[in-house]
Amino acid sequence: MKKDFSSSRRALLLASLGLLATGASGCRSIYSRYMPSDYSSYRVDRQYRRKSVAYDGYEPAGTIVVNTYERYLYHVEGGGRATRYGVAVGEEGLTLKGEASVGRKAEWPSWTPTASMIRRKPHLAQYAGGVEGGPNNPLGAAALYLYRGGQDTLFRLHGTNEPWSIGRAVSSGCVRLTNDDIVHLYNRTPIGARVVII
Repeated sequence: MKKDFSSSRRALLLASLGLLATGASGCRSIYSRYMPSDYSSYRVDRQYRRKSVAYDGYEPAGTIVVNTYERYLYHVEGGGRATRYGVAVGEEGLTLKGEASVGRKAEWPSWTPTASMIRRKPHLAQYAGGVEGGPNNPLGAAALYLYRGGQDTLFRLHGTNEPWSIGRAVSSGCVRLTNDDIVHLYNRTPIGARVVII
């Protein structure tokens, strides 16, 4: 079942105001209601949880930097700071490297495996017709589509219904974040944002 962020944002805002008023903390994400129960009960390792960190790179504010070796994505904020997200990256030899830009954004996107993915993993042929957006979709709650020269690279920064993969090299090349983290990044990232993958 496809859900949009507009109603979820309102619900999240109301829930957050309620939590502030009562002093409560540690609520589960509003998005977890759309995810399998094993997703909402899973906690990512502390080292891969979203965090504001010191950043000494030269990229301007708004740039996204993915360090595939460290398994971190940095959203550069300027002033020597960045938001750091834990990520899962592509298996050896499958990760996009270099520069790209965000050419498209989608909430609860549909997913279709590429021909090369099906060649590597024949069982994916059952999804060749595509998978509708929702809790069983590998792209999770949102996706940022990476483009070069105006062309879709077929690589994405996206959510996942497998949060236990964060911190590992397991994907077919895309960069996975938890659904909470991709929603956080999605809301801060405009079309055209620069992405650097190292």
